[in-house]
Amino acid sequence: MGSSGKQDPETVTVDDKPFNCLVCHKDGFWRREAQLHTALATFFGFDWANQSATCLVCSNCGYIHWFLPG
Repeated sequence: MGSSGKQDPETVTVDDKPFNCLVCHKDGFWRREAQLHTALATFFGFDWANQSATCLVCSNCGYIHWFLPG
């Protein structure tokens, strides 16, 4: 939600290790889901069937880290 929203940034672990922003090295993130669109699914109107990724948005610099489901 960013700084104007109600959600506070959270700390995150990746593979059971604390995760820091790759740009500014801070540890606060907002978690978002983003749909990964493909041209074929979009052409046929099946965007809802595309896979989603988890995005961690750094609360300090705004850099977006993308994670595919594992």
